[in-house]
Amino acid sequence: VQLVESGGGSVQAGGSLRLSCVASGNTLTSSCMAWLRQVPGKPREMVARIDSDGSAAYSDSVKGRFTISKGNAKNTLFLQMSSLKPDDTAMYYCVTSISGTWAGPNRWGRGTQVTVS
Repeated sequence: VQLVESGGGSVQAGGSLRLSCVASGNTLTSSCMAWLRQVPGKPREMVARIDSDGSAAYSDSVKGRFTISKGNAKNTLFLQMSSLKPDDTAMYYCVTSISGTWAGPNRWGRGTQVTVS
């Protein structure tokens, strides 16, 4: 399975972005999927995850502003980000887990940079 993220970019505070992740070679229906973000020098943070049953969870830092979802194509994952803040600036990674609920990272995409000014 190869994961490819897109949709990152530069945006002003208060703006929105929609990140996409496409999985080649497999569907995402049986795996828990997550978006993690990384800022150099800071701990990696899971901002959102969606289990195979569709239930979603968010970090407190993004709750109410970000929405994770799977696409109808079954091999796509999205992260709708609204009311962006400078603290949201990070590299965002699409990650699969090894089961239908989060059990640690399995595969990673290369990431997409989000910069909020």
